[in-house]
Amino acid sequence: MPILPRFPTSLTPRGLGAWLALAFSLLTVVLTLLLVEVVERFATAQVKSTIGAGLGEMAMQTADKLDRGMYERYREVRLMARRGDLVAPGTSHAERRRILGDMQSTYGYYEWIGMAALDGTVLVEARGLLEGKNVAKRPWFINALEGTYVGDVHEAVLLAKLLPVQEGEPRRFVDVAFPWLDADGKPAGVLGTHLSWEWARDVERSIIVPVQARNRVQALIVSAEGVVLLGPEDLQDSKVDLASLGQARQGRTGYSVERWPDGRDYLVGYAATRAVGDYPGLGWHVLVRQDLEDAYRPVRELRARALWSGAALALLFSLAGLLLARRITRPLQALAASADRLRRGDSQELVPARRGYTEVRQLSGALNALVTALVDRRAELQTLNDTLEQRVAQRTLELERALASVRASEQRMATIVGAAQDAFIAADQRGMILDWNPAAERMFGWSRHDAVGWPLAEMILPERYRASIAKALRGFHQGVEFSYDRRLERIVVNRQGTEFTVETTVALAGEGVDAFFSIFLHDISERKKVDRMKSEFVSTVSHELRTPLTSIHASLSLLDTGMAGELPPDVAKLIHIASQSCERLMRMVNDLLDIQKIEAGQMEYQRSVQPLAPVLRHAAETMEGQARQAGIALRLDLPPGAEGVQAAIDHDRLVQVLSNLLSNAIKFTPSGKTVTVGLAQRPGWARVSVTDEGPGIPPAFQGRVFERFAQADGADSRRRSGTGLGLSISKAIVEEHGGTIGFETRAGMGTRFTVELPLG
Repeated sequence: MPILPRFPTSLTPRGLGAWLALAFSLLTVVLTLLLVEVVERFATAQVKSTIGAGLGEMAMQTADKLDRGMYERYREVRLMARRGDLVAPGTSHAERRRILGDMQSTYGYYEWIGMAALDGTVLVEARGLLEGKNVAKRPWFINALEGTYVGDVHEAVLLAKLLPVQEGEPRRFVDVAFPWLDADGKPAGVLGTHLSWEWARDVERSIIVPVQARNRVQALIVSAEGVVLLGPEDLQDSKVDLASLGQARQGRTGYSVERWPDGRDYLVGYAATRAVGDYPGLGWHVLVRQDLEDAYRPVRELRARALWSGAALALLFSLAGLLLARRITRPLQALAASADRLRRGDSQELVPARRGYTEVRQLSGALNALVTALVDRRAELQTLNDTLEQRVAQRTLELERALASVRASEQRMATIVGAAQDAFIAADQRGMILDWNPAAERMFGWSRHDAVGWPLAEMILPERYRASIAKALRGFHQGVEFSYDRRLERIVVNRQGTEFTVETTVALAGEGVDAFFSIFLHDISERKKVDRMKSEFVSTVSHELRTPLTSIHASLSLLDTGMAGELPPDVAKLIHIASQSCERLMRMVNDLLDIQKIEAGQMEYQRSVQPLAPVLRHAAETMEGQARQAGIALRLDLPPGAEGVQAAIDHDRLVQVLSNLLSNAIKFTPSGKTVTVGLAQRPGWARVSVTDEGPGIPPAFQGRVFERFAQADGADSRRRSGTGLGLSISKAIVEEHGGTIGFETRAGMGTRFTVELPLG
């Protein structure tokens, strides 16, 4: 096995001063290099951004110069097409040739400028080229008549053999053509020009050449289709698809670093040509590229300078750190000498150097206190050793007593659970049964030996409900809040497969991973049977009472209204009292029947989307007579827009709810006051309110308002002639509609009941 080389012992730091000097040196080197790196990175980023922005600026200047040059030619040709002495019918060919020649001489890039008749025949040209030829099928002629006055770059066709041969590449033109009009304003022909593409190359040279010598920059002009119109020979007329070109197509100006088809990385500035004035533009894009190595050469030079500067600073700071380390360790060396004297017995305490700094004096004081404490602790330890066996025996006895107490407590709990009349089941956090008392054995038919270790859901729940246990356990492990210690009704099944109803209470016992679910179950199947019998009895009695009560009420109403003739005053008073009592009894029977239907789930609803305002009017009209007898004014509050508020409701059931609320409001509102029925809307909900001006609901009764047969007190029930069922029925109807009902009350100020329903 090879032996790793080791540093000579003479080079290993031995004293604190040497270690501090080494630490200061390393720290200053690291910090200096980090600082230099941060500064260098920031400066490099700035330089890179400046270089890239410069290329983007060159691309933008080139694009702008191209746009303005094309705009000048566009405007110049358009003005020529409108020049009267050129397009007038009486102007001779010689005069037209002279005018066109003057125009060509003013701008040397016009390779061809001529006028063609509507049939495409060239009438006249500045140098006589193509006169008499037909250009009707040439794109520039066709486009000019169709309203497109400028054409993209193309190679010479008819003029290729007529113009002098151009070295290097074939002649290419940009077309600008406008129709000229006759006296009636109709096209009489087309004035067309072929602008030499050398014009664009000269524009490129004017921007790029001043920086070409030192930066080796290349410019490309790319068509809207991505074809290189002007650029390096290896890319000329080829189609490129680059990210920078995509940015330029979006109208952006900037720069990016990307790899080109030749496999090299370039820093690319990009810009797009734009319309100038009424010149629409040709969709050209300008790319200015520079090899990444050349572009970032200043960055590399900056990095080298920063590195050498950082090394020099690190060396300087290291020397300063060495001097500082020596000064720091000098008081510690004096303290070490004092400690050695203390060891030899020449001194009883540490004495710091006179010129030592505060921390050394504090250290010597702490060490002196430590020496004193050690002496005291040694004495205490000796005393402790003398009494250790006695303390161990005492602690062992206390532990045995505590263990016996725990076992006794567990035995008491087991006895209580075993003797409980209700079934008790313990289940772990996975839903597996841990405990099963005798009452559970009697209830379900499974022995404790059979049940422990099996899933709770499989032992006691019908198959259709077992998924609910798994869902509840998943929610428990995911941190969902559960309400424990609440009595819940559940359907369970015994060993014979018989289903029955139990009332169960679930609690979480213990903490952490050892926590388990404590479940008590009470068989309420007999109570449910009694409740069903009671409901059937109430339903039967109510039905049997309603038929004779209807006849009695009709007869008393006839007598009360005088249909059977005038009665003596005392007899009429008794008939009126009997009629009102019969009507109150009928309402109580109807309320009992509604409660029975709600409990049995037999209440029928015929819902449809309809406006709520007519329902409020119907309920108010229904209660108008009762309000008039009580001296109460009914007011309907329908703000603007309320007529359009709709909801999916059962008309008759909602009228029943409002009638109950209005009846209560009328009963508890003093004569001469007002009861208001309102309709409003909030996002997603319609809000119906009934507001009275009564005494308000007592605080002690507010929690029982919606309970069945709930009354503020017995005297109030007799005086107000109510059954205490109306609000309970109303709550059930509103909740069946998917809504809510609530109230706001203030003592002496009245009460407002609010019903909120989902908008239809």
